[in-house]
Amino acid sequence: MPIITIRLDEALHHSVKRRAAGAQLSISEFLRPVIEDVAFPGGRYAYTGQDELLSVSIQTFAILAALAAETSPHVVERGMADARHLLRERGLLDPAKDPLSAVGKTDGRVMGDGR
Repeated sequence: MPIITIRLDEALHHSVKRRAAGAQLSISEFLRPVIEDVAFPGGRYAYTGQDELLSVSIQTFAILAALAAETSPHVVERGMADARHLLRERGLLDPAKDPLSAVGKTDGRVMGDGR
């Protein structure tokens, strides 16, 4: 079986060692399921170090959206459209899965006023 060497700071190593001992497992046996979950999440989300920042951002967004909705639903709609645009621009929103990706785009034909 291949071996992986990972450097840990002292406090983290102590904590992992203590928890593994509490479960009556070696450190390798204790960490192997965690590594397997990250490698093969099986439909579950593999958590990363950015998750706390993301959760704070989502909570802040939800609060601001709720406040804006009380004041003006139009502000929320405009903000969501701007957010979709920025996400698409950065490759974070799949245009094929965004029903509004074609909004504001034209196919090159000039639209008349119907006269």
